[in-house]
Order: sequence, then structure tokens, then C-alpha cells
Amino acid sequence: MGVRTANVQPGDIGETLESLAATIRGRRDASPETSYTARLLTDVEDELLKKLAEESSEVIMACKDDDHDHIRYEAADLLYHLLVTLERYGVTLPELAGELNARMK
Repeated sequence: MGVRTANVQPGDIGETLESLAATIRGRRDASPETSYTARLLTDVEDELLKKLAEESSEVIMACKDDDHDHIRYEAADLLYHLLVTLERYGVTLPELAGELNARMK
């Protein structure tokens, strides 16, 4: 578990996810030696998939501890790694939104 984030303020999730997805997309051209995101996007596939599984497990454990701040922290890690995964495999946020919207009908 990382250090808890101090002074977290509510935000607009759509705006935040769009901004983070754009940042991740922009890291495709960065050097894997200097960018963790670039490394996840270009290195061995299993490294990214292991991180996705690890972060999922950490969310579960935080939920088991019923620790609100820890859940939020780990959920943010999971969302970041999920967005990197979507970018790596070419799934856009509008496509994901379409999938979710279709399921709500």
C-alpha cells in the first residue's frame, strides 16, 4: 500500500478520466526508460496484466478492511492501470461508455 493521499477534494469523474486517458495516450511516445506508463504500454504484456490483477486484489483487501480512504486510494490505482490496459489494447473511453450505456437499457 502506498502513502495515503492528503487533502482529496471531490472532482468530476468524467473530466478526470478523459484527462488521465489523454495523458496515458500521450505517453505512448515517451521513453520506456523514463516513463512508467510508456513501459506498461510497450513492455511484456504480462507485466501490465500482473499489475491489473495486483491492483484489483488491493481494492478487495481494502474493502475487507472497511477502510474508506484505502479503498479510494487503491481504486485510483486500479482505474489508472485499467486505463493503461484499455489504451494498450485500443479500447477508447467512448467505446467503453457505449458498452456501459448499452447494458443500462
